[in-house]
This record gives sequence, structure tokens and C-alpha cells, in this order.
Amino acid sequence: MKFTYNKNEKLKSKKLIDQLFSEGQSVSAYPLRLVYMPTAFNEDIIAKTGVSVSKRQFKTAVDRNRIKRLLREAYRLNKGVFFNNISTQYAFMILYIGKDKPTLSQIENRMQHLFKKFLNKVSETENKSHDEKST
Repeated sequence: MKFTYNKNEKLKSKKLIDQLFSEGQSVSAYPLRLVYMPTAFNEDIIAKTGVSVSKRQFKTAVDRNRIKRLLREAYRLNKGVFFNNISTQYAFMILYIGKDKPTLSQIENRMQHLFKKFLNKVSETENKSHDEKST
């Protein structure tokens, strides 16, 4: 998997974003929260991802855009490591829920922790469904 974040990997569909927040599951690693949902895309990609920062916490667009840039960069650098062995396609929304301005190293550290929690949760649910089918 390449260390890129192309246009076709970005989550833009309003319908899919609404569905993600209504039906999706989430994991948190403060100050990040990942809302995810298994889905199917026409493209040959593992995940479509969006990032969001609260307007209530960060009033100026400069601050929000900087944090979103950091989130996208941390995702781009770590997605290859964590999502190489996933076969299911997912829709992701990464939310920044903290109150102070982070650095790239802080975001990257928490992003790695968040992806580990996500993979653990996904493997648990796959094992449960596999056990139910075999009985």
C-alpha cells in the first residue's frame, strides 16, 4: 500500500457520512475518535476517510485547518502499516475531540494507538461472527 491520500480515498458522499454516523461504530484514543463502518466501493481501495475538527472548540478556521492537515498526514503515514491485511472495505471518519492544539508527533502517536484499537475490535467481531457460523 502506498503512502498516498488520493482524491478517490477521501470520504465525500453526504449520504455515506450520514449513514456512517447513524449506523457506524467507534473507537477512541483521546484526543481522537474513529467512526467506522464496513461498506463496499466500486474502486479498488481499502478505505474512504474523512477528517473533522469541532468548530465549537477551535473558533478560527486557521486552527481547524491546521489540525485537519495534521490528521490527514498522520493517516497517510500510518495507513499502510495498519490496513495492509484488511480485506473488507471501510468508511472512516476521524474526529479530533481534544481542546488544545496538537503537534504532528502527538497526533501520529495517538493515531497509531487508535488504529491498533480499531484492528483489535474488528478482529474480535470477526471472530465472534465466525464462531457463531461454525456452531
